[in-house]
Amino acid sequence: MTSLTLSVSKEMKKLMDEHPEINWSEVARQSIMQKLLLLEKMDKLLKNSKLTEKDTIEIGRKVNAGIAKKLGLTK
Repeated sequence: MTSLTLSVSKEMKKLMDEHPEINWSEVARQSIMQKLLLLEKMDKLLKNSKLTEKDTIEIGRKVNAGIAKKLGLTK
């Protein structure tokens, strides 16, 4: 198995130290695996997409604006 070193803030380390029963390496491994599986699914979904990065950013902004309007966060 390969090793990976992560940096965490002093505050995070203090909170982690309050739970020595937790295997934080395993938590990190599981979190990384979840992200990799999600990325794999996204890659499969987008494999044949014709959208450009610019298109997706524009769509994302429109979605965010719609949500903000619905929540009353904009005028």
